[in-house]
Amino acid sequence: MSKKKRSNKTKNYKKLKLREEQLEISKELIQTGNVDVHREVINEEKTIIVPITREELVIEKKTANVEASSDKNSHTEVIRIPISEERIEVVKHLVKLEDVSVYRRQFQETQHIEEILKKEKLHVETLGDVKVHDNE
Repeated sequence: MSKKKRSNKTKNYKKLKLREEQLEISKELIQTGNVDVHREVINEEKTIIVPITREELVIEKKTANVEASSDKNSHTEVIRIPISEERIEVVKHLVKLEDVSVYRRQFQETQHIEEILKKEKLHVETLGDVKVHDNE
């Protein structure tokens, strides 16, 4: 009679796959808004008081001795006096107030992400007189 060897491996077995969830983090750059930067010209009316000098002619008459001025041969004397005044000239010119730099700046901050991940574990229930061998 021949003896049959007993094999530890059973040909009739089932496989159960255990799985778990893992996080995969990816980032996407999205546009969150627009910023328009431009110069605006503001008109401002200024009132400035500027003192100016001008001349006027003053003629004063004084009565003189009548007997001395009765000379009929005297000729008329003409005196010319120039009259002047200051005139205001307004010249506008641009003055640099400041240099403005416009650029984008990147900075990093951290965000905390909390997720609940599922993981499958093997749970073995036995009923009756069953022997279970576990590799672990």
